[in-house]
Amino acid sequence: MIYQDTINKIMDTSRIEEVVGDFVSLKKRGTSLIGNCPFHNEKTPSFHVSVTKGIYKCFGCGKGGDSVRFIMDHEKYSYPEALKYLAQKYNIEVEEKEESPQVVEANNARESLYVVSLYAANYFANELWTGEQGRAIGLSYFKERGFREDIIKKFELGYSPDQWDALILSAASAGHKEEYLEKTGLAIRNDKGKVYDRFRGRVMFPIHNFTGRVIGFGGRTLKTDKNVPKYVNSPESDIYHKSNVLYGLFQAKKAIRDADNCYLVEGYADVLSVHQANIENVVASSGTSLTIEQIRLIGRFTQNVTILYDGDAAGIKASLRGLDMILEEGLNVKVVNFPDGHDPDSYMHKVGAAAFKNYIENNRKDFILYKADTLLKEAGTDPIKRAGIIRDIVESIAKIPDDIKASVFIRECSHLLQVEERMLMTELNKIRSAKFKKGNQGQQQYQRPTGSQQSNSSYPDGPPDNLFDDNAGPDMPEMEVAADDDLLQEQEIIRLLLAFGHELVSWDNIDNMYIGSFIMQNLADVTFEDEICQLIIQNYKEEIESGHLPVANQFITNENRKIADLAITLSTSPYSLSENWYNKHQIYVRDETVNLKATILGGLYHLKKKKVERLLLGLLQEIKIETDPANQDILMSKYAFMKNVEREISKFLGSVVIK
Repeated sequence: MIYQDTINKIMDTSRIEEVVGDFVSLKKRGTSLIGNCPFHNEKTPSFHVSVTKGIYKCFGCGKGGDSVRFIMDHEKYSYPEALKYLAQKYNIEVEEKEESPQVVEANNARESLYVVSLYAANYFANELWTGEQGRAIGLSYFKERGFREDIIKKFELGYSPDQWDALILSAASAGHKEEYLEKTGLAIRNDKGKVYDRFRGRVMFPIHNFTGRVIGFGGRTLKTDKNVPKYVNSPESDIYHKSNVLYGLFQAKKAIRDADNCYLVEGYADVLSVHQANIENVVASSGTSLTIEQIRLIGRFTQNVTILYDGDAAGIKASLRGLDMILEEGLNVKVVNFPDGHDPDSYMHKVGAAAFKNYIENNRKDFILYKADTLLKEAGTDPIKRAGIIRDIVESIAKIPDDIKASVFIRECSHLLQVEERMLMTELNKIRSAKFKKGNQGQQQYQRPTGSQQSNSSYPDGPPDNLFDDNAGPDMPEMEVAADDDLLQEQEIIRLLLAFGHELVSWDNIDNMYIGSFIMQNLADVTFEDEICQLIIQNYKEEIESGHLPVANQFITNENRKIADLAITLSTSPYSLSENWYNKHQIYVRDETVNLKATILGGLYHLKKKKVERLLLGLLQEIKIETDPANQDILMSKYAFMKNVEREISKFLGSVVIK
């Protein structure tokens, strides 16, 4: 268990914009930083980071928290693991209390997979540089391929000896359990129960996750035997999911953000070669077909992707089939094709780093135009083939969500394909209409929940990714708040406590009283209906009674996740007032801090007015069903009294009560 003093130091040192910025490309908007949410699919940024409050909040999927919560949610870490990650990031020494062996084992089960993977990476690297086989075979191979030593070390390349159990024996002597070697795929157990090394006799490419931890490996054989697969990759494990990983992203993410462009290549060697040409914003799909998850990973850092194709015809056609997915995600796609059948690796080593860099900068083409040009050359003068290709190209354009961008490509392709722009636009509209109808048919099977069902509880695993998406169909469920409860007014009181509770009252004849205490005094006769609001009010009251004035962060980091989520939601807003209102238009908009008295009293009176309205409604119902004249008189007196209270509240609020 980590000591509280260490936890406090980690929390005080961590900067939310730096922690989140390692995973999400953030841009300034008003007083917040915004970006595309890493927790759900979105094309319009709804993910906000408040530097002053040290929290993040997505107004699409609803996730929010502080630096520790972000690492826990994003990396699927436990609380201690997230703290240790932040401690390592900020070079803070972690002091821990001793825990029982059972607790240690439970906490370390997943961590052990990382530990044994790191051990294997270090073992392979050490074998490459100091082992007899490694130097003679592995290092010689990399140098013959033209890779510099700094690139080999940067990507932690290694060599696995051509022995059945070299890694297994080494790991066992270092105290690592065989079961973790199996779970990570470093070792394989055969039908007879014998365990052996998966990657024996191969040069090794460690695969890192987003934060730089080793999660898997790719191994290339140097044998010429055709029965031996050229590449072997780690299988899926608790820490490695290949569809969610891009090789080289850990080394490339800063450069991608800085250049606002990501080069996408096919294999490990391509990434190394492009890096050697001093181009660091490059990643590979690690030998797998490009996935939606990988595209969205890129989309966190940039909206611009440049594909560096293998030059052979089969490679080009295979790549064309997968790139429509990138268009659907709203990214801009360009293509560079290499001459004479070269791939990025071979071409860089042929012409050198400087010429390679100049080539890719001067030979980028927009994907749609590149696709049209490539397929038309293949079709030649065959009218049937040309007609099919034209439709294929329009289908690709139809996947672009931006209408303006799509219309520009229609115009460009009209010249290239020698087809009237009007005809292409008609075809585009047909394709989009068919897609829309198909989508609606799928949605008609969905039964809209009603009443209390239509709430967050309808989604036990969280709301659908497109619930807040502007492009969602008209029949998608909407989040609603019942109009007959006091939730909005109760939440406003909580918001005021979190925002201003620690400030001194500066009105009337009140001296030395904090706004939080003032609000709590005025809530003595008010009962909160919402469970979470009531918990926060009770917590606030207990803190004041014990002589402490709570601050917002106590609730934002509360162990009760529901309290923390509500505190985060009420402490953030997706909106901010543009400076142009005043700078350009000389329109001055007063914010609520200018007259805190009106803000605080307004919140209190709106809540009390809502409570009184409900009391009045209840009294009217009682009067209607009461048959005893004496009891009716009592109820009428209560009603008249509460009606007078409502009028007094309304006078302050400036509203009109209908008589």
